[in-house]
Amino acid sequence: MVWNDCLRDRREAHAAGLPYVTSAELSRLRITQTKRTAERAWLADVSAVVLQQSLRDLDTAYKNFFDSITGKRKGRKVGPPRFKSKKGTRQSVRLNTNAFSLQANGTVYVAKVGNLKVTWSRRLPAAPTSLTVTRDSCGRYFLSFVVDTGPDILPGVDADTGIDLGLSAFAVLSDGTKIASPRFLRRAEKKLRRLQRELSRKAKGSKNRAKARIKVARQHARVADRRRDFHHKVSTQIIRDNQAVCVEDLAVSGLARTRLAKSVHDAGRSAFVGMLEYKAARHGRTFVKVGRAFPSSQVCSACGFRDGPKPLHVREWTCGACGTVHDRDHNAGRNVLFEGRRIVAAGRAETRNACGAPVGRAHVPAQRGEAGSRQTARAGIPGL
Repeated sequence: MVWNDCLRDRREAHAAGLPYVTSAELSRLRITQTKRTAERAWLADVSAVVLQQSLRDLDTAYKNFFDSITGKRKGRKVGPPRFKSKKGTRQSVRLNTNAFSLQANGTVYVAKVGNLKVTWSRRLPAAPTSLTVTRDSCGRYFLSFVVDTGPDILPGVDADTGIDLGLSAFAVLSDGTKIASPRFLRRAEKKLRRLQRELSRKAKGSKNRAKARIKVARQHARVADRRRDFHHKVSTQIIRDNQAVCVEDLAVSGLARTRLAKSVHDAGRSAFVGMLEYKAARHGRTFVKVGRAFPSSQVCSACGFRDGPKPLHVREWTCGACGTVHDRDHNAGRNVLFEGRRIVAAGRAETRNACGAPVGRAHVPAQRGEAGSRQTARAGIPGL
């Protein structure tokens, strides 16, 4: 509500040619004074920290937008903030240390709410600095804590690997190891079709339709949880077994617009590569992204001869120069490894020196979807 009111004020001021409305003015008008009105008196029952955080989030959204259009923010262009719907499937609120605390009995106290009974997925390594409470589309609540931690450097190993990500096999490593694709969405399609049919037959706005929608959301959440768990297990194993990990930088957004879109989304390549990247930075491994223009499937990994492009149905081919018979994916994984080694030798990738210290240390990328991770619960106060 505060977000929408403040956003509306700034849009109207911009349309009228008036100066940008400051956060202090919005706080006075849309938080302090609005609480005294009859239609918004319920805001007095909401923690002031939450209301102020919503305004700060709006300021951050505007800053990202302004930095994007001026070129200060790298990456994709960011659009202006948009209105939020109370009917949205995902709701969240962020709190600082003034609005929550960890209790001795393992519960979490939240201001204006009380003690929340929590099933802990892991122990917190340090005292949290903020808390995000998230409600997903199927009605589950998650608590995500922000903590300051140091790197967890793993013992060094002599192995390194190149990874070719595909669809017939989820990944093929340069040593020939093939990781089968679980196809979680494909396996759940039959049940999803039945649930979607039941949802479409319910009258809009009815309670039965709301119940049917939750059933569909739960099935999708089950698919997403299984895929995320699979990604975590595979990426952790690869990082533990290899000192350097090389992977091709794929154009996932482009592939998602082809006839292979459903299979591409089902594989979740982007999320998997993101896990490899932040886990490599956290555990002292070298992570290398090979450019998507590199012809990994066209070059013979034995002699280096470029044999030209091949259609997707060609899974094995013979090098025209040396006569080596190649498995398409295995050959691509080997080529990705060779190119990754060349990038590291050229000094264009983050690595570590002989003492384990980072060379050209970069910030550890934040993992995505942390609020949705599911692990074995532990009793007691996490990390305190």
